[in-house]
Amino acid sequence: MAETIIKVEHLGKSYKIGHKDKPASYDTIRDLASRSVKNFAKKAKGVFSGNDLVFGDNIEEFWALTDLNFEIKQGDTVGIIGRNGAGKSTFLKILSRITEPTKGRVTVKGRVASLMEVGTGFHPELSGRDNIFLNGAILGMTRAEIKLKFDEIVDFSGVEKFLDTPVKRYSSGMYVRLAFAVAAHLDSEILVVDEVLAVGDAEFQKKCLGKMDDISKGQGRTVLFVSHSIESIRKICRTGILLENGRSIIHSDIESTINKYFIQSESNKALSNFAMSGPLKDVFKVEKIFLNDEIFKNVVVPVNPDQDINIKVQISNNSDDQLLRLALAIDRDNVRVMTFHDNDIPQKVEKGIITREFKIPRFLLRPGLYYISLGGVDGYPASYFNAEQVAVISVNDEWTVGYEEIHAGIINSSYFK
Repeated sequence: MAETIIKVEHLGKSYKIGHKDKPASYDTIRDLASRSVKNFAKKAKGVFSGNDLVFGDNIEEFWALTDLNFEIKQGDTVGIIGRNGAGKSTFLKILSRITEPTKGRVTVKGRVASLMEVGTGFHPELSGRDNIFLNGAILGMTRAEIKLKFDEIVDFSGVEKFLDTPVKRYSSGMYVRLAFAVAAHLDSEILVVDEVLAVGDAEFQKKCLGKMDDISKGQGRTVLFVSHSIESIRKICRTGILLENGRSIIHSDIESTINKYFIQSESNKALSNFAMSGPLKDVFKVEKIFLNDEIFKNVVVPVNPDQDINIKVQISNNSDDQLLRLALAIDRDNVRVMTFHDNDIPQKVEKGIITREFKIPRFLLRPGLYYISLGGVDGYPASYFNAEQVAVISVNDEWTVGYEEIHAGIINSSYFK
């Protein structure tokens, strides 16, 4: 069994936030003088946020992280996901010892190489060559150890031509190339990467993802990866941690974590009227959606894999002489997985409310989150309308044994009673 390399126990981090009593558009000299006196008094009383004096008439305590508890094993690749402000970067800064926790602790076995922000750990006046040795020294490596890795770092980064140029003259992409190359090739047990790969071009991002995969599987090092690119997370991470408002919602395999993230995101959205688009948007309007005979009210509807999904659609038509061929589409991760039609060709429809029913057979969808969209055409050449993401369903994994047998090609009639 793999050794625990990171242990997080009751971890919390709070900050002090200052607020003004009156939202004035400008301050007078008297206001500034008064606030300076108040801030001096606060400094004497020790009202600080980290090392910084808190400005404002009222002070609020904000908890960026609250009671985090989990363990990460050696050699694991962990994707940390969540909305902006969930606490992902704060946790990585504590792990990298950039900031101290307010309560709790993080136990780390081994050296941590961090790539937190563009240019972090680089001295702008030093050349790329000097910064490679500087970063290695910060990680505790000797000059001889750094020299052994130097050629690999330069080759991977692709900035050899500018190696003796001060890094303050580098573009953000060049910064990321060199910074990732240094972090990935130096001898550390843990690699922490926080979203910065979004700055690089597509080719370099692919190169970095391959390197992180090799670091984990080939070298047995631990990788913590924060990104809003779910596909990148899915490609290289085996487990995931979902943070929400500074709390850990789930720590599980990566697919379960991603599904929970999407469900959490959709549940936080307010359901609005069905948005219509296309030339026929003023002719047709989606009125109601029914899922398994229940009117669609919640943003995410859970279903079991062994359960048929019956979808009934009610659409209003305000034209007396109108043709329609209706399509129901199922998407996952912005990829269309299947489409159903009500007819082979457009048919004449009555004015008023039109009802159509579709059935998704059980075991047809893998566990995960799926978006249901509607579209229609009126003939050839066709005008059309679209209604994107009119409903969301979450297929759970309670029947994985039967599901796996079916998708392996072993059809058991008992599954389709």
